[in-house]
Amino acid sequence: MDGAESTGAGVWDVLLWGVLPYLVLVIVIGGTIWRYRYDQFGWTTRSSQLYESRLLRIGSPLFHFGILAVLVGHIVGLVIPKSWTDTVGITEDMYHVMALGIGAVAGVGTLVGIVLLIWRRRTTGPVFMATTNNDKFMYVVLVGAILAGLATTVISVFDHSVTNYRETVSVWFRSIWVLQPDVTAMAASGLSFKIHVLWGLALFMIWPFTRLVHAFTAPLHYFFRPYIVYRSRDGRKAGGSTPVRRGWDPIGTPARERTGGRRR
Repeated sequence: MDGAESTGAGVWDVLLWGVLPYLVLVIVIGGTIWRYRYDQFGWTTRSSQLYESRLLRIGSPLFHFGILAVLVGHIVGLVIPKSWTDTVGITEDMYHVMALGIGAVAGVGTLVGIVLLIWRRRTTGPVFMATTNNDKFMYVVLVGAILAGLATTVISVFDHSVTNYRETVSVWFRSIWVLQPDVTAMAASGLSFKIHVLWGLALFMIWPFTRLVHAFTAPLHYFFRPYIVYRSRDGRKAGGSTPVRRGWDPIGTPARERTGGRRR
């Protein structure tokens, strides 16, 4: 950052693209540790499925699968250098077509999902009563980040005067992790990218202090654990001794036993 000003980057560029990202990292890491140590009971989504489930069954999968696709798209766009995709034969036009198609579908799905969840929260009395000011603020920042991302995707594809983000934003993003922030690269990006990045940094800054923190403890082990048998069938038929073929071994004591065909 020493030569930032001599290469066209001003003081604000240094503060926004050279200092702010590390401040956000400190807040995210420190805030998460603090939240885990002193507010483990609050580390939850505060699920409201008990109050309403019809809209939740639609909006929640749309939002969560959409945001996962958006995350994958950001990883590909920011982490993988342009030279790598050029090497495997993916031209710039091909890349932008895929970015527009996949990014638009993922972004619209995420937006529709979050709108349904907000509509449900606002129109369902018990759910709205359980909504805190913290939740409302979080929704505003989250929706703003999604809208900024969609706008940036459309502008970057159709406005050819905008500098390619893979030569500016991506270079800056990768430079952060090697502790040599390329301030001038980010300063050369378009206004829409700068707004999107700043809004994203704001979202991560509040992340540990909202219900979004539950994403750090996603129950991925659920996909790999065996079924939990709460009530199992008898291992024998009522009138004979032929055992019934079992799948998972039952856990714990049998739910019921039969003697002479009657419950005991």
